[in-house]
Amino acid sequence: MQIKRTGIVLSPNKQRVVLRPFQPPGDDRILRVIARVSTLSEAEVDNVLANVLEEFHGRHQKPKAFFERRFREIRQHLLTDAPLSENRKLLLGAYFTQEYALESAALFNPSLVWHPDQTNLPSGSRRFAMSLRAVGEGHISSIVFRSGTISQNLQVKIDEPVRFVTTPRYVPDKCYENDLFRRKLIELGLGTPFTYEVLEALPSEFTLDQLETRLKIDLREQRSRHAELVPLVDQVIILAKSNYEIQYTPDHELSERVIFPFSPTETNGIEDARFVHFHDDDGNARYYATYSAYDGQMVLPQLLETKDFLQFKMHTLNGPAVSNKGMALFPRKINGHYAMLGRQDGEHLFLMYSDMLYFWHTKELIIKPTNPWEYVQMGNCGSPIEIDAGWLVLTHGVGPMRKYCIGAMLLDLEDPSKTIARLHEPLITPNEVEREGYVPNVVYTCGALVHENHLIIPYAMSDYATTFATIEVSELLANMS
Repeated sequence: MQIKRTGIVLSPNKQRVVLRPFQPPGDDRILRVIARVSTLSEAEVDNVLANVLEEFHGRHQKPKAFFERRFREIRQHLLTDAPLSENRKLLLGAYFTQEYALESAALFNPSLVWHPDQTNLPSGSRRFAMSLRAVGEGHISSIVFRSGTISQNLQVKIDEPVRFVTTPRYVPDKCYENDLFRRKLIELGLGTPFTYEVLEALPSEFTLDQLETRLKIDLREQRSRHAELVPLVDQVIILAKSNYEIQYTPDHELSERVIFPFSPTETNGIEDARFVHFHDDDGNARYYATYSAYDGQMVLPQLLETKDFLQFKMHTLNGPAVSNKGMALFPRKINGHYAMLGRQDGEHLFLMYSDMLYFWHTKELIIKPTNPWEYVQMGNCGSPIEIDAGWLVLTHGVGPMRKYCIGAMLLDLEDPSKTIARLHEPLITPNEVEREGYVPNVVYTCGALVHENHLIIPYAMSDYATTFATIEVSELLANMS
């Protein structure tokens, strides 16, 4: 069995920068910066702002709009309501803005799905959308995107990414379903008479603003329990902010879009998105991606949802079966149930079923490390791929010297708890070029595709860069037992 390496390498690009808020530590520092800018004459303000706009021209789209937004976010620190010139507002916004090179350190752990736009392509070619984990300053991970095509003769072509990276618009008025939110509170141990009373005062669908207002009212009414209830209120707000929406517009190219950590549970990164094009029983289809949210102490599995890669909804995953990393959703329901693979104990592969996409209560151990190259641990490398022979699952195994290899197995279509066959030798093992990187001796993927009866595998090389390999499906199956 021989995979075919394409020679394509996607390396991290330190030139791709995005505008991010800059917040000096402490309100006193913020006030002093504002005070210093306030001492400038209008002519000096115009001159400094012109220099900023000239120096950073061509590096960002609509920087003035970002400066305006930052000014609105810090204007609460102004000492008076005296009117300011537009240029002074923009300059204040610029002082509280920074560039962030989101993929300066690494670009890895890719996931492939077919692009929602398949128009204007040669016969036999298909367009794909690829997500990647980008790592920048402070080892903060975010999700970035690339697009490309795979021709009939398996030529993989990556579209040149645009120079700009643009942050999305956060949707502050996202509605929460009251019943669903109550269920999530119970799962997290936050279901108390106080929180139930708050929810009872809210409509069947409510916004974050309505929730925060209601929490403040009920907290004021129970002043005697203030110290006891404040931590509970904080946790409820964290849960709400972990379920949010972001939006892009069609004029933003796919490679221009980024999903940067936003919620409190994501402060230290969004890791390893596993995208899947999910088809429901009613014929509707959408993309989901399981990913790991990291706040610096704890890893939480989350679920992303989008129909078009323009509007993204982020949801918490809940239930006793949701733990550890590496969740991967099947692309359709199985016998009327959602199904997902996971590595709940960090070592073995489990199968889960649920009637509710965001709640998972049961798990079943289906695969144990069996071969020497997977004795330390094993898990999935993306969502299962449906082929005539069964569910094709790419796996990862960790062996001596913490070396990661990619394997594969075949699960029964009607009962994925049954293993039909599996590889007993790795499909991809790091070669001399691939073993050097941020984390040596690692190859890893978060999702592949089948095209023209060939498996197209994007994979990371030692947590640094990304490449592609292909293998004929029939050859792969013939080497399983």
